[in-house]
Formats: sequence, structure tokens, C-alpha cells
Amino acid sequence: MSSMQQSLIDHITSRLGHRPPQIEKVLSYFEPITPKRGTLLLREGEVCRYVYFIVSGCLQVFVIDKNGHESTRELYVEEQWTTDIFGFQNQNPSSEYIRCVEHCKLLRIHFEPFQQLMEAIPAFAHIYQQILEVSYNNTVYRVNTLMSLKALDRMHWLMENKPYLMTRLSSRLLASYLGIQPETMTRLKAKL
Repeated sequence: MSSMQQSLIDHITSRLGHRPPQIEKVLSYFEPITPKRGTLLLREGEVCRYVYFIVSGCLQVFVIDKNGHESTRELYVEEQWTTDIFGFQNQNPSSEYIRCVEHCKLLRIHFEPFQQLMEAIPAFAHIYQQILEVSYNNTVYRVNTLMSLKALDRMHWLMENKPYLMTRLSSRLLASYLGIQPETMTRLKAKL
């Protein structure tokens, strides 16, 4: 068993509170990949075929507006799951991009085996439901919180809630995540 697979086992076990009896079957559906920084795993207009479990690295989920500006919906790191939830569930063209912003070690599962696991192993379906709920709640909380804050307060929020991102990612990417201009981010960093 690889260290990547062990990471997924540990994650699932911690979510369930015990090691599920069919974990080897679950693992057999996941494919390890190691994309480099800058790799696009999904582009707008493509059908999202995979769910990714992050063993190491960071993924950005974002959209590009009509003026060509990126708006980051979320940043995902180790022991988190990433996909275009709506595009994946419905197998419709995506409105989002998913990009590796660091060199990554990922385990991915294709749509069809994913559906098979959901039907065959109730524990896997339970974990997926938890993942959806956490992802939705985190994104809604972040967006609602940040909308009411001034730029400097948004940076303080990031430092308090996700300080590990400050040392790992570029100011440009963090500005996109916080919904502020990169120039504002640079100027306000001096006030922190």
C-alpha cells in the first residue's frame, strides 16, 4: 500500500471513527496522480469527470469573468476533496477551473466508479455527504463574512482562519481569494 493510499485510509477512518471493512475496495477505484504547479485539472466548458483527494499540495477553484479577471471560489489543501460539485453531479459543462497552485499528490476517482461506490458502500456515501456539507458551509461562510469586511479586515480574517495560506501562496492568488485588488493586498501587507 502506498503512502498516498494510507493518507486516504487515515482520512476516511478519522471521518467514520473506525476503519471501514471495505476500504480496500474503495482504494481500488482511486488513481494516484502527481500534477505539477500550474496544471489545469478542469477548464470552463469541460465536463468534470473526477473528484480529487489532496494528499499534498494546493488546488484553486476559480472562474474567469468577462474582463479576464480570476475570482477564486476556494483554495483546497491536504486532506480536502475538490471537484466542480454541480458539474460533476450532473455531468454538465463546468463554469469553473481547477488548477494546481503547488506541485500536488492527488488521488482521483472517475464519475462512474464514484457512483458505484456511492451505491455499494453506504459509508462512502456518508463521507461524501459530509464533504459536500463542509465545502458548502465553508464557502458560504467565507463569502458572507468577507462581503461585510473592509480589505484590511479580510486580510486579518485570513491570518486568523487560514494562516498557512499566507506563507504558501502568492499575494495575487490571496487577493483573488479575498476579493480585493492585488495592489491593495500589497499596500495593506505593510499594515499587518
